[in-house]
Order: sequence, then structure tokens, then C-alpha cells
Amino acid sequence: MGNELIDEAAVGRLADHLDGEVIGPHGAGYDEARKVFNGMIDRRPALIARCASTDDVVAAVDCARQNGLPVAVRCGGHSVVGMSVCDDGMLIDLAGVSEVDVDPEARVARTGGGVLWGEFDAATQPHGLHTPGGRVTTTGVGGFTTGGGYGWTSSMHGLTSDNLLSAEVVTADGRVLTASEDENEDLFWGIRGGGGNFGVVTRFDFELHELGPIVLAGEALWPIERAPEVVRAWRDYVERAPDELSTGCAVVIAPPEDFVPEHLHGRPALAIVGMYVGDPEAGAAVVQPLKELAPDLDLFQPMPYTDFQALLDPANPPGLRNYFRGDYLDGLSDAAIDVYLERATETVSSTTPLAQIVIFRLGAGVTSVADEATAFSHRDAAYLFHPILLWEDPAEDERQTASGRGLGEAMQPFGTGASYLNFTPDRDRVRDAFGTEKYRRLVALKDRYDPENLFRVNQNIVPAG
Repeated sequence: MGNELIDEAAVGRLADHLDGEVIGPHGAGYDEARKVFNGMIDRRPALIARCASTDDVVAAVDCARQNGLPVAVRCGGHSVVGMSVCDDGMLIDLAGVSEVDVDPEARVARTGGGVLWGEFDAATQPHGLHTPGGRVTTTGVGGFTTGGGYGWTSSMHGLTSDNLLSAEVVTADGRVLTASEDENEDLFWGIRGGGGNFGVVTRFDFELHELGPIVLAGEALWPIERAPEVVRAWRDYVERAPDELSTGCAVVIAPPEDFVPEHLHGRPALAIVGMYVGDPEAGAAVVQPLKELAPDLDLFQPMPYTDFQALLDPANPPGLRNYFRGDYLDGLSDAAIDVYLERATETVSSTTPLAQIVIFRLGAGVTSVADEATAFSHRDAAYLFHPILLWEDPAEDERQTASGRGLGEAMQPFGTGASYLNFTPDRDRVRDAFGTEKYRRLVALKDRYDPENLFRVNQNIVPAG
């Protein structure tokens, strides 16, 4: 079961301590167990620990530390740059730590570190409650939260990490700590935006907010020829609209589906997607100005919140090859709109039908939280530029990634110079993501909780030593 990087006796001891499963490179199911969302990532860990409890995670961390193995942690496996798996290290798979316990009276959800957002929503929505979460249901709670977490309702309720009340963290030395505003406050500060640098989070306690089960939400499509007019009108409206309106625009290829007008099939189109974060009846008047832009397809309507959360799933299937990025924009000038539409239309026309070149409006739910309150940074950005490229053919890798980088470079003059790390392919931008003073504080935190950098398969904060 083991390989040359870890002796058989150590593997046996780990297997004896786990309620879950230990899989080595020659074990049954190894190739399936090491797969992640992005089909470009093909890494071979020395060992996979499929954990079923916090005690399992402690045993896996201890084994990795004692054998000098770097640790990768996987919840949903959605890290596009492959940080959910590693070569020649220990992969800690949290899929078995997947319980969700909802207290509707206290409005708190206690969630295992391996829960997916679709599972979380399925547990909370019967109570008409939610927390801002991933826009694709197979996204894992863990990496999404520790990296910050922009969801559809963040415009109103902040980042996912802003709604974290406490967490259980397994640190590099095998301790199990509770992190909250009242206990290990420095660690609590760091895991809200600092990623997986400080330990493995095996439990999250989230604040819940009323919403659903029915919301007013959906999408609309316009032919790309109308995009300059429509994006300007969208911008002018969302910048004065209430924060309950959560929305984004995207240049896409209109799918050849029966519900899409035939003249749009297979052609570049402008989509506006959004939701009213509140009572659907109250939201009708707020969404109406978007509907008055006379889309060729209007699917804004009352629908289950869980359906809207799954809206982007078909366009984001697992196993395709991926290039994402997330660059902050300080505004959306006419010049920025023109560059965005020109480059985005060119990109979707020459790549694959699943390309989506998105701009999200962020909202006061994010910007109203003090920057120093958590490790997450750059809350003052007005928009997030988020190109998503997906393709099947490995021969296209170089062309597609170059196209994605080119999009980022084209929008750079309108950006803040910083990126959202959950969507960032470039590991050399970690310092920029936090700024000098906050990065210094994070290094001190790394020195305290992981001085040997056991947790380095991430957007890594390098310890001072």
C-alpha cells in the first residue's frame, strides 16, 4: 500500500488508527480517489487518507509530519490550480466528515469540513435559512470559506467567512483547537481569508439568515450586438440599487436549448444573472428595471433557492480542463466595458461553448466589514472580473491558458492590482492579495501554528524561518 516515500509500517499504523480508509498508489480506487474538479491536474500523492472524523484527521496529520510529507486537503476538490491534491505527499480527503446539524432557533449550522454547498443548502433550506455559499453545488465548504467565499447573497450578508462563528482546527502539531472570537482569536482571524495555511478545519459553525425556500431569481439573455447598451444600463442601475439585488453579467455562448430563442443558438450573447436577497414579492420592483431592458430571453421568476444555487452546475461539469482567475475592479467605466466586451466576445467565439467571462457586482455586505477584521483583504473593490474557460482537449491547454491570461492583462488597467485568491492561478500574487502589513501578520501566525510549513499545498504563506 505504501511506496518509497513512506514505509509500510507507518502506513499500517495509520490504517489502524483510521475509521476511514487509507489508499496507496497501488491500492484499489487510487486513481479515482486522486481526481479533482480540474481535469488538467494529474497528481499522485504518496498516500490518501479518506477521513471519517476529526480523530482520523489528527492521525493523518501526525503521520504526514512524522514522515516528512507535505499535506494537501480536499473538501470538494474545486481548487482550479490543483491545491486539493499533491505529488508525493499526504492527501487528506474530508469527504467522510460531512454531517450538517441545523439549529433553526439559534440560526446556526454546524457543518463537517467535507460538506459540499449543495448538501449544506439541502439541510438549511427546509427551515428557510441559508449562509452565503458557493455558486456551484459541488464546491466544498472548506476551501471556499477559508479563502473568503463570495456567494450570491454576499451583497447583503457578506462573505461566507464573515458568517463563521467558530471552527474546529487540527494544527500541524496534531492539536485540536477551537477558533472563535473568544478562543484562539488569532487563529480565527487567520482562517477567515488566509486559506489552509494554519491547519485542517474539520468543523465550521455558521450563522444563518432567513431566505427561501422561494426566491426571485434567474437570468436573461441579449444578443451580443446589444451588449454595450445593456452593460452600461446594468452598471448604472446596480450602482444605485439596494444590496438585496445580487447580480453579475457574463459574455457566453447561448446554448442550443429549446428554451433559448433559436436566433441566439451557438452565438455569443450577454447574460445577466441575479437574485433578490429577500421576499420575492418585494423583489419584483427591484428586478423590474433589468427586465425592462427587453431581453430576448427572460427567465427571472420565483424559484426555489436551491434551484438557483444549482443554475451554473451544467456549465461547470467536473473533469474538464479549466482556467479561472479573479481580478478586482475598482469600478466599471465605459472604457472598461468596451475592453471587456471586445475581449470577452473574442474569447468565447474562439474557445469552447462553456466559456463564461463574468463580472460580479460585489455590494456593501462585503465592503462594510472592516478590512482589519479578518485576514481577507481588498474589501473595497466594486466588482470582480472572473473569466472561466473550460475545454476537453489537452492539446488546447496552452492556447486556452494564454487566452485566460490575456483577458486578465487586458482588464489590468481597470483593476486594483489585487486578486481573489480562491480564483487566482498565480501563486506569486499571495503577498499582493493581502498587502504588506497584513501579510506580515499572517507570517507571524504561520510561524506560530505551522513553522515547518507542513500545510504548503495552498496559496502559501511562507514562515519566516
